[in-house]
Amino acid sequence: MRTVELLCSAELDATVRAAWQRLAETGLPSLARNIHPTNRPHLTLAAVDEFPPGAEERLTDLFDAALPVRARVDRVAVLDGSAPLVWLIRPTPELLALHGAVWDVLAAAPGPHPWHLPGRWVPHLSLALRFRDADRRRARAVIGGDRPTGEFVAARSYDGATRTAGPLGAGR
Repeated sequence: MRTVELLCSAELDATVRAAWQRLAETGLPSLARNIHPTNRPHLTLAAVDEFPPGAEERLTDLFDAALPVRARVDRVAVLDGSAPLVWLIRPTPELLALHGAVWDVLAAAPGPHPWHLPGRWVPHLSLALRFRDADRRRARAVIGGDRPTGEFVAARSYDGATRTAGPLGAGR
């Protein structure tokens, strides 16, 4: 699997990590416990089995031209009732346009993961995996009602086969 992800500005990254830490300190599931070196706050735009020829270069050009993009964080939610605890991201016109452009580049990619496709995508920053909906109220109290803002300032791709991430765009 290959992903296309946006990375947070330093301030937004710190805010998400602080929420991870508060969840962990209260005994709730949290991504603070994931010690893999690629674990960091990010917004996944796409996931496919593999990139088609030339996609990495086209994505690099796309991100060099489009970033940064404003991030508007919304409410805390549990996706699908018993899955990730997330901070929803408001789908601004700029973010939706970038998402669509990424999928234009990946149109020929084998194995598109359907939950990231245009029309089905729920933009979010993950806070915890395998979270019970019954704990959502407690998580909201721990995280607080803030609606932080920031920017997505860089892009990367995670390679599931090698469990590594590499930059897409200016950070290459």
